[in-house]
Amino acid sequence: MIELKCLVDGKLVSAADGAVIKVTSSYDGSLVGTVPSFSKEDARVSLEAAQAAKDAWASLTFVKRAEYVSELADIIDRHSDELVKLLTNEHGKTLAQAQGEVAVSAKFLRYAVESARRVEGEVITSELENEHAFITRVPYGVVVGIVAWNFPLALAARKIGNALVCGNTMVVKPPSETPLTVMKFAEFIEKESSIPKGVLSFVTGSGRVCGDALVRNEITQLVTLTGSTGAGIEVFKAAAENVVDVHLELGGKAPFIVMDDADIDKAARCAAVARYDNCGQICTCNERMYVHEKVYDEFKNKFVEHSKKYIVGDPTDANTTIGPKVSKAEVAKLKEMKEKSIEQGGKVVYEMTADNVPTAEGNWFYPTVLEVSDNKNILMQEEIFGPMVAMMKISSLEEAIKYANDCEYGLSAYLFSDSVKNAMIATQKLEFGELYINRENGELLNGFHNGYKKSGLGGEDGKYGLEGYLQKKMVYLNYNY
Repeated sequence: MIELKCLVDGKLVSAADGAVIKVTSSYDGSLVGTVPSFSKEDARVSLEAAQAAKDAWASLTFVKRAEYVSELADIIDRHSDELVKLLTNEHGKTLAQAQGEVAVSAKFLRYAVESARRVEGEVITSELENEHAFITRVPYGVVVGIVAWNFPLALAARKIGNALVCGNTMVVKPPSETPLTVMKFAEFIEKESSIPKGVLSFVTGSGRVCGDALVRNEITQLVTLTGSTGAGIEVFKAAAENVVDVHLELGGKAPFIVMDDADIDKAARCAAVARYDNCGQICTCNERMYVHEKVYDEFKNKFVEHSKKYIVGDPTDANTTIGPKVSKAEVAKLKEMKEKSIEQGGKVVYEMTADNVPTAEGNWFYPTVLEVSDNKNILMQEEIFGPMVAMMKISSLEEAIKYANDCEYGLSAYLFSDSVKNAMIATQKLEFGELYINRENGELLNGFHNGYKKSGLGGEDGKYGLEGYLQKKMVYLNYNY
């Protein structure tokens, strides 16, 4: 069992009242570790430290700040084995998935380092004589980063690198469900990094106490959150009190459209990967499948065959491909959704069963496939976030697009078709910020991860993600004496 502290103003500290959050294993329910449970006052202290450090940090050059961020990436690489083990233990990720997350965390930081020389302003023409007019980029100041439980370290790194390189100081709050890997990273930073105190703090506590205090405090100038749509709405409301800028990376309900001219073997394989990776706990996952009637049975049979190949079990076993769900509440939600779908006319076409669950106290849910005939079925409308998916026949691309857009989410969508025309129509008409055409999910470091509708505001990654941590300042420089 590991006991970790928060990193505030360059020091590892406990909550003032000694309160802690217990983190249990999703595999067997055992106690993995504890982190402090910060109060509102504790949260305020972390923001005050960030505020005290922001001017000196902002005065450094982009390149100098990038050198410190490079140190953070090096720390992850040096301790990758320990971070992978801890991530698997607290979250239930398979070893391969945990290794991938830790590796990409360092890559997020290094991409920010590489971007330090690429921030540019603009010179515009002035109507006045002897005047230059230009737009420059400046940091916000103190940024609060709130991280979801499905990829805690990667989501933290995705925000930290850009925020710091751009000259902001930052307070990071990892999720209460899976905080240990992020807070172990914070411990390594305290011991091994030369980053000035107060520039980067890590705090833990409940969202309704610690998180709310961070968002509502007038010190905070930007809030960047990755989490559920419900959490995003609450943060949006709280930040509005001080008219604080908010970036929200929220839930998704990705449609997976398969046309009659698609490579069905590839489509079925990619659909399975995009559904079951990380136990289906990815916001860009394949959440609902619309399959052309001419290839429906072929695709269904092949998708089910792929579903049968997955192995649910101990995430530390190299043969396991699906670990446990993150919590019992998540398992209960999936079971309720399945029963509701059946009540609404859904039919189970495949459900993996096991005579004995891997552990009695684990959070187990097995791959499940249903077919529906009504797009209002719960599995076609509400985010599942687990290893279950529904499929539905369509007769045309137009019908598929109509059903796909009939949803409050707009993060990602998939299309499998060999027709360039179909690809271009889908690009134009699908109301989603991220499209995967003839491939599984997985965004690029230099892409742009962006949601429409209730899937978010702002975005992450690439040059546009970097720009999200900078404000524009208009300057009129007149030298007509």
